[in-house]
Amino acid sequence: MVKFLMHGCNGKMGRMITEIVKGEESAAIAAGVDAYTEVPNEYPVFDAIEKCDVDVDVVIDFSTAKAVDGLLDYCVAKKLPLVLCTTGLSEEQLKKVEEASKEVAILKSANMSLGINLLLKLLKDAAKVLAPAGYDIEIVERHHNQKLDAPSGTALALADSINDELDNEYHYVYDRSQVRQKREKKEIGISAVRGGTIVGNHEVIFAGTDEVIEFTHTAYSRSVFAKGAVEAGKFLAGKAAGMYDMGDVVGL
Repeated sequence: MVKFLMHGCNGKMGRMITEIVKGEESAAIAAGVDAYTEVPNEYPVFDAIEKCDVDVDVVIDFSTAKAVDGLLDYCVAKKLPLVLCTTGLSEEQLKKVEEASKEVAILKSANMSLGINLLLKLLKDAAKVLAPAGYDIEIVERHHNQKLDAPSGTALALADSINDELDNEYHYVYDRSQVRQKREKKEIGISAVRGGTIVGNHEVIFAGTDEVIEFTHTAYSRSVFAKGAVEAGKFLAGKAAGMYDMGDVVGL
């Protein structure tokens, strides 16, 4: 059985993962870490990760960017694999993640959903055919009104997946309101919508002459991300040091 340390256990995603793991026969949460410790849990919870002395196999993280530095130090010191789900990391933190991956296995993905990770592959195939034919590429992402970052990490991952296939010849445009000019051919427009309780919706548009092809992914609850994180944690147990993503988990 794989034993998890849930970093950010009392947040929305941490609580959801806790409930999902209860139904798992091959995994269990052995301990949690959260600055807020007043929520009752069936496992010990520490208010700081350096206080955790419970034996675990993998750390699953859904916390905040400011907690990631200490988390990386802990995982390297304890030689623990890490499923890193926190977004909005700085360039300096991303470099620290790369350095830590030389010592331990780290799985980092902009989106833990199986569907999104399949979509990343499909977009590469579409871009290979449609971009040379002159189709314009636009991405529209929609999230709840509490989301801090815009555009979403998933929208950027979708754009990067397309751009990688196009030899990174395209540039990203985030706001057309200040530019009074025609759209350039080699650009990917990315628009962010924030409102209500939208969990997550991503639409990728390939617009050609008299034809539009659209790829849409909608998450109706956060459980799709929580389930993906659990599967990632089980996958990462015992893996050699290095960087992994959800493509490795689902075999894409």
